[in-house]
Amino acid sequence: MTLTLDAQQQAARTWFESLRDRICTAFEAIEAEAGSDARFTYTAWNREDDPDAAGGGGVQGLMKGKVFEKVGVNVSTVGGVFSPEFAKTMHGAGEDNPGFFATGISLVAHMANPHVPAVHMNTRFLRTTKSWFGGGADLNPPLPYAEDTSAFHDRLKLACDAHGADYYDRFSKWADDYFWIPHRKVHRGVGGIFYDHLDCADDDAGGAGFEANFAFTRDVGDAFLDIFPALVRKRMNIAVSDEDRRRMLAFRGRYAEFNLVYDRGTAFGLKTGGNIDAILMSLPPIATWE
Repeated sequence: MTLTLDAQQQAARTWFESLRDRICTAFEAIEAEAGSDARFTYTAWNREDDPDAAGGGGVQGLMKGKVFEKVGVNVSTVGGVFSPEFAKTMHGAGEDNPGFFATGISLVAHMANPHVPAVHMNTRFLRTTKSWFGGGADLNPPLPYAEDTSAFHDRLKLACDAHGADYYDRFSKWADDYFWIPHRKVHRGVGGIFYDHLDCADDDAGGAGFEANFAFTRDVGDAFLDIFPALVRKRMNIAVSDEDRRRMLAFRGRYAEFNLVYDRGTAFGLKTGGNIDAILMSLPPIATWE
């Protein structure tokens, strides 16, 4: 038994899976340029609390190469019922209506060269008693370059400006607020955009509609695919010192702290019977705490 999807759910799922395919192809091409034969391996999974797959599942894509020390590109399509306590924290859910559907793509890349920024990208479509899109992308360089930060933000701003005059200002601030590590009093990286609860009700009900929000989410994915490989190629052959490596491993420790303590996507996966390896693929392969 598997999930039955309506037209909107299927359209979102198909898009996220196609974006996964294009991203993985682009990343494998970079590895080939570096003289590496690294390729993604794919592992399918079903919700661990639903062995009959009635609650859906996903596919974990993982590659460890010469340029990408560890990169995960995951897609999932799941549905079911939230626990009563977790339902209280979810948009449109509650004790009387705890059911949910979610489909999306999640990507985290940890790079071998400290001069190449790590990166996170996630976009998703969810439904409880409401339907909405969320997601974003943020850059996490151990050794920041101002021109790389500007190029990343400029490309995301271009995507935002096509859909709302205030989108970039709103969503870049949201990223700054969200990717903050309170106990360290530092940001996780140099930001990007983050958005959530883009409701798919019609205009009269306070939402922009499914098609408009879906189009924006597609443009965010395309913007990421346009800019990040360019940044990787720009920095991947820079010589690395022992001090560069030390700084990268210490930075990764901060990244791990955020994902384990504060990240809502990690909590969502763990609370809804997701695959543990897929959920925790965001953690770096090696990190240090000094």
